[in-house]
Formats: sequence, C-alpha cells, structure tokens
Amino acid sequence: MRMMQWTLPALAAMALAGVATVTPAAARDYPWCAQGGEYDYPGECAYSTYEQCQASVSGRLLFCDRNPRLAYWPPPQPGPKRRARPVAPY
Repeated sequence: MRMMQWTLPALAAMALAGVATVTPAAARDYPWCAQGGEYDYPGECAYSTYEQCQASVSGRLLFCDRNPRLAYWPPPQPGPKRRARPVAPY
C-alpha cells in the first residue's frame, strides 16, 4: 500500500510534465509550389526559393508556381510608430 501512495503521484507528475513540454507543429506556407501531375491544387508548397522548386520538379513532369495562399495576400503593414518620451532639460 505504501508503494502505491508514491507511485500514483509520481506517474501523474511525469504525465503532466510530458504534456506541458509538447509544442504544436508549426505549419508554414512556403512561397513556391510544385504543381501538376501527381499533386492537387495548390501542389506541394515546400520550397522557399524558385531554384529549390526547379531542382525538385526536374524530370517529374511538374512545374513551379507561386503559392496561391501567399501570392495575393497584402504585405504586412508596419505597426504604429512609437514616439520617444521627452527628456527633461538639466
């Protein structure tokens, strides 16, 4: 019985520590997609440069195009400018 009193809280603490350290997978859209043939629209969007995409589609009857999820989005707007606090003269 004494062993059970320590085992259950220890298992609960390990489970809580495991859940607390898990981070969600970061989904990222890259600007270039391999399209055509075996891929549905928008294609395999896993390339950060056009050259990477071209190297991947070479010999596969595919082509490279911009990621439609990113191509027509407006560019991010800069935040409001912060003004410096006035400094009191000496």
